[in-house]
Amino acid sequence: MDRILVVGVTGAGKSTLARALGDRLGLPYHELDGLYYDGPGWSVNPSFAEEVRRFAAGPRWVVDSLGYPEVRDLLWERADTVLWLDYPRRVVMPRVLRRSLRRSAGREVLFGGNRETWAGWLSREHPVRWSWSQHAARHREIARRVADPRFAPLRAVRLRHPGETAAWLKSV
Repeated sequence: MDRILVVGVTGAGKSTLARALGDRLGLPYHELDGLYYDGPGWSVNPSFAEEVRRFAAGPRWVVDSLGYPEVRDLLWERADTVLWLDYPRRVVMPRVLRRSLRRSAGREVLFGGNRETWAGWLSREHPVRWSWSQHAARHREIARRVADPRFAPLRAVRLRHPGETAAWLKSV
């Protein structure tokens, strides 16, 4: 396991697992949202794809995302392992709800200096609404990719519950 994608729906714990795995295995951790958003107003980093190509060409890394469309195939082609946090909504929704409440109430600074705001909760793209609405579609997309012959060389580890994930991480 040298080039690892940690995938799943918003709020599943991808960043937490990727960071822990990076620490445990001595892998450089790349937070894709942090690379994608580079300034106020959730502006997109114009050199995002190039930055991803640069680190993806390296021998060792861990990433916490399915991948934005412009780099998704690149990451899946370069990865040697995919860790799929395939948790049910009943597990994910309380997590993403607590996280967004904490971020909004605490005015936590996120990617590119942005913050989740109370007004943002009305947006279809708010993490809570996004996680709910994209849960089934994200599941189908990951299942399709895991079964895709292009990505057959990948070692795919499907984890269906946080306890299973904790046990797996402990075994690494």
